[in-house]
Amino acid sequence: MSEDLRLGGIAILDYGSQYTQLIARRLREMGVYAEVFAYDAAPEHINQHHPRGYVLSGGPNSVYEVGAPPLPRHILDSGLPVLGICYGLQLLMHTLGGAVLPSTTDREFGPATIIHTTPSPLLDGLPEQMPVWMSHGDKVTTLAAGFVALAYSDGSPYAVVGDPTRRYYGVQFHPEVRHTAYGTEMLHAFATRICGCAPRWTPVAFIDSAVEAIRRQVGAEQVILGLSGGVDSAVAGALIHRAVGDQLTSIFVNTGMLRLHEPEQVLQVFREQQGMRVIYADATEQFLDALQGVTEPEAKRKIIGRLFIDVFKEQADQLKGVRFLAQGTIYPDVIESAKGSKAAHVIKSHHNVGGLPEQLGFELVEPLRDLFKDEVRKVGTALGLPDHIVWRQPFPGPGLAIRCLGDLTLPRLDKLRHADAIFLEELQKAGLLIGDTAQCFAVLLPVKAVGVMGDLRTYEEVIVLRAVQTDDFMTADWARLPYDLLAQVSRRIVNEVTGVNRVAYDITSKPPGTIEWE
Repeated sequence: MSEDLRLGGIAILDYGSQYTQLIARRLREMGVYAEVFAYDAAPEHINQHHPRGYVLSGGPNSVYEVGAPPLPRHILDSGLPVLGICYGLQLLMHTLGGAVLPSTTDREFGPATIIHTTPSPLLDGLPEQMPVWMSHGDKVTTLAAGFVALAYSDGSPYAVVGDPTRRYYGVQFHPEVRHTAYGTEMLHAFATRICGCAPRWTPVAFIDSAVEAIRRQVGAEQVILGLSGGVDSAVAGALIHRAVGDQLTSIFVNTGMLRLHEPEQVLQVFREQQGMRVIYADATEQFLDALQGVTEPEAKRKIIGRLFIDVFKEQADQLKGVRFLAQGTIYPDVIESAKGSKAAHVIKSHHNVGGLPEQLGFELVEPLRDLFKDEVRKVGTALGLPDHIVWRQPFPGPGLAIRCLGDLTLPRLDKLRHADAIFLEELQKAGLLIGDTAQCFAVLLPVKAVGVMGDLRTYEEVIVLRAVQTDDFMTADWARLPYDLLAQVSRRIVNEVTGVNRVAYDITSKPPGTIEWE
């Protein structure tokens, strides 16, 4: 039996920073398993995988305020190393007898430089001066007993502090963001040099461990999977198929809201290349009938969600002896659903974290629930899935229904499908579809514009192009695509897509906008 790869990693206590997930991602990128927990989660939950150290994340609160999130006593009683980041540093000082006060003229937001003054396991081997990313209005004014200053900045006399005896360390900046030049090295030093973690978390090791776990859970029982063609369900399906073969049956529902040729591509990859058993249900007419006259975005989502379950259940009911339902739940879904916290606010509810299994009466198999999206892609590549599946850009559950604003008719959806395919094709030709853009697509507006084509007046619909760049999808900026590329896309859409005479480009960041239009 293979060893659980999650044992002996780092437990991260989340105090509300927008960067908390990045801490875990950076540690995992270096092969160290890291897991995020609500700061108020039960000790047995936080310690379930026997971590070798803790990280206290940043957060929006001030430690001296009434009701500020505290440092659980069991963390200090554990005798394990602790690294506090931003609020986490201030929390360490405040809890252990130091002083934290609001800054007045020397608050730090954005780039800063720290000066490394004192040798320590956290900073040894790094330059004397290092660019970092600050984001704080409070600062430590008095160190707790046992701590010494390791580095300072213009606004923070205690930008890095440490108590080498107890192996407690703190940084006032964010080592997890790319703007901190040597942040990865600092996190690596804490995890390996101070905590003694071993870099065992790799895609190949994960596959071996997951296959064994799936076989142990499923035994000789049957499993069904809702296959969407997106990377999460695709990798989950390939992984489960490797573990139990034809015990897995995938159900692929065509809602009529998919991209051009997507159903054919999914069936070709999973039936023919992967040799998986796939049931194909074309429910286009059912979905279009149910959505007739519905234009409000949330109403569209609810109708599609309910009908998808109905169609999926209809297909599943025809299979006999199925005990397990597989889902492509990934780690951010679990974090955002606030599982294990008494106080955390739910950011958003995810359909694959609850609801569907209860309605269908199956036990869950979720082999990817410990992985971030970038890790899912690495596992998919290691499993031999083609790049156009592994690197497929995010696609919303309701599909084109929330990119086709206004009435949902087959002619309008086909118009949008064609325009979207042209945009993606030209991005692919320019080498900008993978890496340079995180998500890009076309939107069909429910308005018409006057134009002229062949000396004749036209009055036709408008396509908007959307392309964004982001690391985490929590914030995003519009992609500065080359003008010549946009001109080529516009020219092709107007010439090749009947019923469109105008193309616009969306240059709204998130916030204030969202990535999708609905």
